[in-house]
Amino acid sequence: MRGMLSGVLTLIDADGRMHEIPTWAGYAEADALTAATGWKLRSAGLCKDDVCVPLFGRNVTSPADPGLIDLDAWAAALGLLVAHDADHDISSLMPSAGWHRMAAMSGKAPALDLADVDGNPLSFGDLSGSKRVLVTWASWCGCRHELGGWQALQDELADAGVKLFSVALDADPEDARPWIEAASPSYPVAIDSAHVTAERFGITNVPSVVWVDEDDNIVKPPTIAPGDNQFAEFTQIDAEQHHDLLRAWVRDGVLPECTSAEAPERTDDELLALAHRRIAGHHQRAGRTDAARRQLAVALDLAPWDWTVRRGGIAMTGGDPFLGEEFTSFWEKWDASGRPGYTPTT
Repeated sequence: MRGMLSGVLTLIDADGRMHEIPTWAGYAEADALTAATGWKLRSAGLCKDDVCVPLFGRNVTSPADPGLIDLDAWAAALGLLVAHDADHDISSLMPSAGWHRMAAMSGKAPALDLADVDGNPLSFGDLSGSKRVLVTWASWCGCRHELGGWQALQDELADAGVKLFSVALDADPEDARPWIEAASPSYPVAIDSAHVTAERFGITNVPSVVWVDEDDNIVKPPTIAPGDNQFAEFTQIDAEQHHDLLRAWVRDGVLPECTSAEAPERTDDELLALAHRRIAGHHQRAGRTDAARRQLAVALDLAPWDWTVRRGGIAMTGGDPFLGEEFTSFWEKWDASGRPGYTPTT
């Protein structure tokens, strides 16, 4: 006998989608977990479609009921990290650093299926076959004013076939809407409230860009590149440095030497921070600002220099991400520490 239902777990999967999973005595219902993630326990291990991950003797079920899953053991077997908020029965999944290393070995751009500000689907993969520039920004960054600069570059290079794809790392689509509508860009602009883009491409600050060639290979990993020079005094970066390099690649196939360097790897702690940030976003959308702040505090302990967590979190919970004391104090410490994680174009 399974006994009485003990609760319902809100599970945020690796794509940022939410699922309700019944639980008994802290164990997740296996069928519900399979329906949410596609992974099913079989004799060969945990299987999804034609892929099976052997368990090598690892037990992922309840000793009393094989239909109940130990979520932490299940996630560890799949190379996933789990962030928990036990007070609200919420857990968030995130691929581990090892999983990302394996995925990066292919050199291919990861899948990115998002939506625009009105909820219409947008896929980075739809632009495959063209040279692409992935541009990330946010309403909590001065780069919100640079969509016009990217439009000018898109117009200039359109005859060479390059395609821009822009992603706003905002907690709410409405935060990005005024800036999108003011610029009215011709290139696609997606909203990524779950920060899937930041996780999959290794982005810790905005504005960051990634170059992807016609065959879906990442040829330039994430680097800071403003759309124009409105904030050059703050960024200490000349936007034309990036734009000249982009022109040379798009028109002549010339890649800068620095592209041979790999993007810095995130640690498991830094990735777990993103999982806690997702829980914070869920709380904020539900009006639980204090709970959101607690999750952001955990995230910042794990990844203190990640601007998508720090500055994005300030904006998410109603603070001032430009002139507020919390941001200016962080900026001073970050600047004095040599601007960690702020990788310019060259």
